[in-house]
Parts: sequence; structure tokens; C-alpha cells
Amino acid sequence: MLIAMEKNRYYLSTAIDYINAAPHLGHALEKIQADTWVRYQKAQGKEVFFVTGTDENGLKIVQAAEKEKKPLSQFVAAKSKEFQQLQKKLHLSFDSFVRTSQPENEEAVKKFWKKIKADIYQKKYRGFYCVGCEAFLKEAELVDGCCPVHQTKSQLVEEKNYFFRLTKYKKQLKKLIKEDELKIIPSSYKNQALAFLDEGLEDMCISRSAERSHGWGLDVPGDSSQKIWCWFDALISYLTAIGYGQDDRRFRYWWNQESEKIHFIGKDILKFHAIYWPTMLIAAGLPLPNIIYVHSYLTINNQKMSKSRGLSISPESLAGKYSADALRYFLLREVSLNKDGDFSAERFKERYQDDLANGLGNLTARLLALPQPKKPGSEFINLEAEEAVGEEEKKYHQAMAKFNFRQALTAIWELIAFCDQYLDREEPWKEKENSGEVISDIRLVLGKIGEFLSPFLPETAEEIKGQLTGEKKKTILFPKFR
Repeated sequence: MLIAMEKNRYYLSTAIDYINAAPHLGHALEKIQADTWVRYQKAQGKEVFFVTGTDENGLKIVQAAEKEKKPLSQFVAAKSKEFQQLQKKLHLSFDSFVRTSQPENEEAVKKFWKKIKADIYQKKYRGFYCVGCEAFLKEAELVDGCCPVHQTKSQLVEEKNYFFRLTKYKKQLKKLIKEDELKIIPSSYKNQALAFLDEGLEDMCISRSAERSHGWGLDVPGDSSQKIWCWFDALISYLTAIGYGQDDRRFRYWWNQESEKIHFIGKDILKFHAIYWPTMLIAAGLPLPNIIYVHSYLTINNQKMSKSRGLSISPESLAGKYSADALRYFLLREVSLNKDGDFSAERFKERYQDDLANGLGNLTARLLALPQPKKPGSEFINLEAEEAVGEEEKKYHQAMAKFNFRQALTAIWELIAFCDQYLDREEPWKEKENSGEVISDIRLVLGKIGEFLSPFLPETAEEIKGQLTGEKKKTILFPKFR
């Protein structure tokens, strides 16, 4: 299943993160996957705008601030900063960081509300509300009265709210998903989205009482007694980040038919992005995203990482101890398209030692320890090395076209294995007649390995390039544990 990548302009967003607690590895996974894809496209000469941010409205934010006994504005500013700092700590290359509590997003939401006003109405509502999801759940969705995702008791709420006529667009959306005009990958999530549409879709509640929201959030236009549902304004932030409501020219440049629009999300928020968001855009007369890429979870002991349940590991601590590139490698190699990856300290160390220290790091060190040519060649001498690169390069690009980061890394590590085997067989350190040719060819292969690695491990790729050219001192890329 190849994904067509024919356009030269891409807009890519990750889900924006709740700031009720510090970032965990689950957040890092999504941002690193997105960043890798962005870097890959840029390396192919494509123009890309990469957006992430923080979701700062909603009841769970209020409760978190109250728990820490901090003023809301101070709390959200500090927590948002923690997420912004991941850019440097994880080598992320996002172009815009959007915050839903900022004035720019409020202006965008007001404009959007006005655009779909004909499809908004008020009514009394009674339902089960999960604060963790910031969403109403059907009674049939509950497990022993609890949210199946957060495993917490849902609140029975009854109040008068504003609703969006979601059901009006059901047939239109179903057709778009079926025909892949809104492409959802992997395909299992396309089937899940279609199942959502068939299981009794209801209109969407898009406001909460100001009283229940503790006065926090964006006012419904013309009605300060109601606050806009945080998911409604969070989804619109994808438009805010590129100028909606502020810079129409910039917005039209990125959100139009000439630009491929891609959302990277976790599987637990599929309904919000594949059902709610597209219908909102249809109602507003705006283009839909082209692709929704749904990633699997990174779990701890086979349980989803969750701040509220205390299942959380700091990406900052791991990156600080082992390097950002080591963390990027583990996350990109361990989580596949259709299967969750499980984190353990033992597994992380195993990947580090076997693949990075003893694999990539050792190959670089053993090659550069050999006598280097004064004028390195730019073409392969031996057909075997050239064919090995060609074979794995094809696999690499095919994998990236499918967002299959794990498979792309496997292709790179096949080249590393080829180099080790080639060196072991030819023994160029014995200064044989062909030693210079062997070293020259392996230098070219290692250069290609660095090139392929650059979207995944950007700092390491630069280090390999610098050591090959002599612009950087020879250093150990991944020191072994003592």
C-alpha cells in the first residue's frame, strides 16, 4: 500500500497535547515520527510546514492547576513551555507551536463559529462525561461505569448546550472516507472510522456551561454563559497555526488543494479527527485533510502511557542520559504501524548496545581507524557494494512512502550489516592489494547510511558526515555502557 506523494507542498500537524501534566514518551513518539517524515520530505526537495502545540482549555486543565495550587494563566504558560522545549531536546523541526488559550486561536474560533452558525443550535442534554477524554460517552461505551481509555468513573451531566449538526454530513463524509478522498492509514482505522458512522451517529455537543468549566476556556460568541468545548477549539488550532482569522494569504497558501494536508494522531482520538473534524470543515466550506496517519501506542507493561494513571516516563530524562538520537531510534524502531511497542529500560539498553553502539557506532569507528584515502572517490569501484546500496535504498524509499519508519530503519541496518560482513571478508587492515578499493567503497556506503539516517537521527548523521570529511574529530558515536 503505497501512499501517493506527488505534491511538492505539505502541511503536517501532530495532535496538540493536553498540559495537565509533563510530557511523556507517548508525546515524544508522535512528535518524532512526524519530524522524521518532515525531514525526509525536505530532503526530497519538498516544501513542508510542520505544526504542533498545546491544548490549554478544558476542565482537566482547571483541575490540574487547582491541584498544584497555581493560577490558571501561570500554570498553562509553564506547562506549555515544557512541551515547547521538546523541540531542542528531541531535535524536532516544527515551524509553528500553537496554543489554544492564545488570542490568535480565539479569533480563529470565532470566525469558524460564524461560518458554521447555520448548523449550530441549542438543546438540553444529559450524558456521561469523561474529564480525561473531555468528551461525552454513550452508556454502551462505558465499562462498569468507567471510561474504557482512562478507566475512571464518568460523570452524569445534564445541562443546556450548543450542538453542531454532525449527522447532516454523515453520508457525504462516509463517501469521502470510502473513496479515500480522506485517506486514513493504516486501513484498519479506515474501517473503524466507517464503523463509527454506522453505529448511530449523533449531533455533536460543542459547548459546556461556564459554571462547570470554572470560567476557563473560550466564550461562545454572544453567550458568555457557555464555554466552547475544548476539542472544538483544539481542532480549529490546526488552521490557526497557518493564519486562519489573521493572515488569509498565508492560510490559503497552506490549506488548499495544491497542498497535501496530513494529521499525525494516536488511535484513541480517531473519532475526533476522522469524524468530527472533517464534518466541521465541510460545513465551513473548507478543504479536508488528505491523510490521517494513525500511530500505535507506546506502552509500559502493555498498558497505554497515561499521566492521570501514573504510567509515564520523561523523554527529557532518557534523551539527557543517552542522547536525543538514541531515544529517537528506539521509538522509531520499536513501534510498528499496526502494533503497539512496549517500553522497558532493559529493551531500551538492548537496542542501544546492539544496534547503536555495537552496530552503527562500531562500523563508523572501525572504518575510520583504517588508512583513509587522500582523495576519497565519489563512485563505487566494486559492483557488490553499489548493488547493496541500490537494493536497500529502494526498500528505504518504499517504506517511507508508507510511513513505515521501522521498515525504513531495517533497510539502513541491513546496509550496516553488509559493511561489517564486507570488511570481515576482505580484511583491508592487512593492507591487501584491494584494501584501498574496499575502504573507498565502504566510505561511500557509510555516507549513504548517514544520508538515509538524517531524518531519523539528525545529529548522528551530521557527525558521520563530518567525520568522513575530516571536518569533525573522530569520536565514539554511541559510547557503550560501563
